[in-house]
Amino acid sequence: MPTRAEMWSRLDEPVDLLVIGGGITGCGIARDAAMRGLSVALVEARDFAFGTSSRSSKLVHGGLRYLEQLELRLVFEAVSERRILSDVAPHLVHPLGFLFPVFDGSRQPLWMINTGLWVYEGLSLFRSPRRHSRLSPAEVAKVEPLLRQDGLHGAPLYYDCATDDARLTLENAIDATTRGALVVNACAVTGFVHGEDGRLRGATVQDHVHGGTRTIRAAAVVNATGPWTDRTIALGKDAPTDGPGLLRPTKGVHLVVDAERLPVDHAVVCLHPEDGRVLFAIPWGDQAYVGTTDTDFQGDPAEVYTTAEDVRYLLDAANAYFPGAALTAEDVRSTWAGLRPLIAPPSTNGMDESAVSREHEIVVGADGLITIAGGKLTTYRAMAAEVVDHAVKLLRLAGRLPPTLRAAHTDLEPLPGAVGWPEDDDLSRLLTRVRDAASGRLDAPTAANLVGIYGTRAVDVAVRVAADPALAARLVPDRPDILAQVDHAVEEEMAVSVADVLVRRTQLYFRAADQGLSAAEAVAGRLARRLGWSEEAAQASADAFRAEVARSRRWRTAFADAGSQDGLAD
Repeated sequence: MPTRAEMWSRLDEPVDLLVIGGGITGCGIARDAAMRGLSVALVEARDFAFGTSSRSSKLVHGGLRYLEQLELRLVFEAVSERRILSDVAPHLVHPLGFLFPVFDGSRQPLWMINTGLWVYEGLSLFRSPRRHSRLSPAEVAKVEPLLRQDGLHGAPLYYDCATDDARLTLENAIDATTRGALVVNACAVTGFVHGEDGRLRGATVQDHVHGGTRTIRAAAVVNATGPWTDRTIALGKDAPTDGPGLLRPTKGVHLVVDAERLPVDHAVVCLHPEDGRVLFAIPWGDQAYVGTTDTDFQGDPAEVYTTAEDVRYLLDAANAYFPGAALTAEDVRSTWAGLRPLIAPPSTNGMDESAVSREHEIVVGADGLITIAGGKLTTYRAMAAEVVDHAVKLLRLAGRLPPTLRAAHTDLEPLPGAVGWPEDDDLSRLLTRVRDAASGRLDAPTAANLVGIYGTRAVDVAVRVAADPALAARLVPDRPDILAQVDHAVEEEMAVSVADVLVRRTQLYFRAADQGLSAAEAVAGRLARRLGWSEEAAQASADAFRAEVARSRRWRTAFADAGSQDGLAD
């Protein structure tokens, strides 16, 4: 694939479609449009999946709770997309059992939830990963022995899917480039370009890596900037200067603990004891995570972080459902905080954050700017197709439609890591291929980790190890990620910072005991050699990553100042 530098150098070539924003929706739009035959440029001010798309609950699901809100269309779309994503990205979208325990005083009785699950499966045309079942209290105790038994009536067990949200985003970006799109991260839009008729004709952009500016000429422009939606709209010359914006962003926080402290085998659906909000305790290999919160947020989306109150709220829920765990702040390995770019309803007076619809909305401005906001990770592909349909209409009206335009088919083409995926999902042969490609220099856990991240493209990483055995060295002692992944991230995945590698190309920021801090210098050094950095630039990138880790830990300082490390669970 072309390098980032090569794509930056070509951004002054006119394109049919400019996409602003490298989250899951923006990257999905770029892939869809390129597959249809449009010329496409995508720019992202920071990194792919920098915001919401790397800080979700990491689930591909229909949203069972939306049935209660009678959002049947949203549920039908989501369960349909769940099946499609399982087909086009089987290496990233995995079935996961969800257990919904019902206790004395629960909001809905067991029979009602069971009935809702029949509706849920019916909306999926009975194509759920597995058929749901109803477990007795004794059966629940066998499958989740740590779950509270007092007052338990039973628990339906149903199936949705889990995913790596950042990797799903990145694979859409990578596939877009292989199909001709120019995709450039660390490239910020600084203003819009309008024609004499007032119609949008492109944007000016600035390179945050090497400096320099370019003007991108485009027949249609899409704003897919998630929590930054209103700020992007404000760049337009006719944008309103006051009044409410399009969004009502809400903050969602998750916390990570070791599986030894919270050993769950299913995603357990919890209703918070304070406010009844739905959240989950989710297994994550040798860890588990609990989330999410839902609170209104105002401020810079790049500065969102977890507070002590967020952690207290989640620990209270976890301890209410798993009293034997007795989790405290000391058990929290890491946290992440992200923003939902929800569409603001006409009136939010008295409306609870969780009641705001997760439906998406497409708005076309007076100058032709196409804005997409709202929606769910699960439905990104359908949202992207709808946006490209709007863009095609504008291009047709402007007489700019390419003659070779093809129909949308992102539901049929696998993402890069799924090309050549075994139809029976038997990974033994793929794992053998990976270890053979590395000339036997990878142990089984490392090979399995590479397959889990890259799918069939794990072979490409393994080949690097065969050429240079030093690249098999682990980045941190307690995780199987290796140095070869850093080179791969730069040369094949457009990583341009230490945070790009440790937060979004790997998950060491979330999963390592030290959140990847001990690897920062080694990663910076490797990036410096690959990208031609000075020593000062390498140090600045490592320092920026340390600052990101420190931001995620601010809640610890706030709580320590309160004089207790255990009081969060009080």
